[in-house]
Amino acid sequence: QVQLVESGGGLVQPGGSLRLSCAASGTISNRDDMGWYRQAPGKQRELVATITGGGATNAANSVKGRFTISRDNAKNTVYLQMNSLEPGDTAVYYCNVRKWLARTDFWGQGTQVTVSS
Repeated sequence: QVQLVESGGGLVQPGGSLRLSCAASGTISNRDDMGWYRQAPGKQRELVATITGGGATNAANSVKGRFTISRDNAKNTVYLQMNSLEPGDTAVYYCNVRKWLARTDFWGQGTQVTVSS
């Protein structure tokens, strides 16, 4: 089992920045994929960015050039650096781990990000 603890969410003005952190514990492996997803009210959960154990990244077009995903395998932690935030980025952000062998997903509790003046 994998447990995920998120931090870093909050209220920020448009154009501002936040960094989300997600610390994984349990049966986490460097081979596991990690990522961030978000869900706005009334909308489906959507991909924000993912990163493999080897460091390959993928990001949604809506956040490319503004958000950067990274990981520290020694700390079993994945980060999401969010710059140039827009009101459309307002959502609950969820940390995700996908196991390499089983392709089983584990999710954090979610952290609220609100972008507003």
